Amino acid sequence: MTSAAHPGTSRSRIATASFIGTAIEFYDFYIYGTAAALIFGKVFFPDFSPAAGVLASLGTFAVGFIARPIGAVLFGHWGDRLGRKSMLVASLLVMGLSTVAVGLVPGYATIGVWAPVLLTVLRFLQGVGLGGEWGGAVLMSTEYAPEGKRGLYSAFPQIGPAVGFILGNALFLVLNATMSAEAFQSWGWRLPFLFSAVLLVVGFYIRIKIAETPVFRAALDSSEQAKVPLVELVRNQPRVLILATLSFVLAHALFYTITTFCLSIGTTALNLPRTTLLIDLLIAAAALGVATLVFATRSDRWGRRRICLAATICIGLWAFPLFLLLQTRNPVLITLGFTVGMICFAMLFGPMGAFLPELFRVRYRYSGAALAYSASGIVGGGIVPLVSTDLWVSTGSSVPVSLLLIGLAVISFLCILGLPETREHDFTDGLHVGDEPARLAKSP
Repeated sequence: MTSAAHPGTSRSRIATASFIGTAIEFYDFYIYGTAAALIFGKVFFPDFSPAAGVLASLGTFAVGFIARPIGAVLFGHWGDRLGRKSMLVASLLVMGLSTVAVGLVPGYATIGVWAPVLLTVLRFLQGVGLGGEWGGAVLMSTEYAPEGKRGLYSAFPQIGPAVGFILGNALFLVLNATMSAEAFQSWGWRLPFLFSAVLLVVGFYIRIKIAETPVFRAALDSSEQAKVPLVELVRNQPRVLILATLSFVLAHALFYTITTFCLSIGTTALNLPRTTLLIDLLIAAAALGVATLVFATRSDRWGRRRICLAATICIGLWAFPLFLLLQTRNPVLITLGFTVGMICFAMLFGPMGAFLPELFRVRYRYSGAALAYSASGIVGGGIVPLVSTDLWVSTGSSVPVSLLLIGLAVISFLCILGLPETREHDFTDGLHVGDEPARLAKSP
C-alpha cells in the first residue's frame, strides 16, 4: 500500500521535519558527550585525578542512555495512542530545554556537590527526550514513504545525527581555536549548549506545521490503537523485541567508542591535541552522513538484513586497526581509522531507520522501534565507553577494547540472523488483530 501525503503536507516538509529534529536532538546529545570527554571532569569533578574525572563525567554521560528507554516507553505509549506529531514536538522541547539548562549549571567551585547533581538530572532529561525522538522521527518519515522507498525516506532522520555531530564538534573546534584554555574551561564550553535555544525555536516551528502520518490516521479511523502498547508489544512480539535490541547494541558501541572514548583517551592517555582529534572526527562524520544515505537507499534494493549482517563483519574486522591507527598519533592515519569506522557504522545504522519500524505492527510500532533503539543504547552507548576506558587505563592496552567490539559484533550478527528480511512487508498490517504476525516468519 502506498501512503498518500496529507493535503498541505508535502513529502519535502516531512523529510525536513524528520531530519532537522534528529539533527537538533543529536546535536544536543553529542555536545554533552564532547564536553564530558574534554571539560566536565575539570569543571564538575575537580578533586578527582584526571583519569577518575573522565570516568566520572562519562558516568553522567551514561545516565542519558539509561533514561532513553524511559523516554521510549513514555513517548512510545502516547505516540501509539495519540499520534506521532504531538510526541515529536514534546520530545524536542524536553531535549532542547534540558540542553540549554546544562549551559547554565554553575561549576563545582560555585555550588559544590549540587553542580554534578544538577548536571546528572539534566542529562537524564536529555535521555528521556531523545528516547522519544528517534522512534517518532523514523515513523514520521517511513509512514509517509511511497511503496519501495522506505529505506530512502528513513535516511532523512538517519542523516540528522551526522549533521548534529558535525555542528556540535565544529562549535567546540571554533571555541578551542579562538579562546584560551582558561576561558574555555570557565565559560566557553557553555556556548554550544546555549546555542541550542536557537535550534530549538527553528525545530519547533517546522514540526508544528506537519500533519499526522497516513498510516496512523488509518489506524485512528479504524479505532485500532492499542490501549497499552507496551503490554501488547511484550505479549505479541517478545522475541522480535529482544533480537532487535541486541542486534543494534553494536551500532551504539562503535559510534560512541569513536566519538567519545577515542576523544577522551586521545587527549589524556595519548596526549594528542584536542583540535587534531576534533578535525579528524569532523571528517569522519561527513563520511558518515554520505554513507548513511547510500546504505539506507541501497537497503530498498539489497535488503535491510543483508546489509546489516555485512556491517557486523566489517566492524569486527576493523576493531583492531581502529585503535592501532589511533596510537600512531598520526592525524592522517587517525582520520583513516575514524572514517572507515564510521562507514562501517553507517552500514548498520543506515538501514536501521526502516528495519526497526518494519519489524513491529502499527498498533505498537512507536513503542517497539523506540524501545529497541533506546534499550540497545544503554549497553552500547552508556556502558561500553565506561568499560573501554577502564580496560585501557587498567591494562594500558587497546587489545581488550578491540576484543570487546568483536564480541559485540558476533552477538549482533547472530541476532540479525534471527530476524526476517522486512523490505517487502506490508507497513499497514497493524489494522488487523493477531499474535506474532505471519509476516515475521523468517524469509528464505
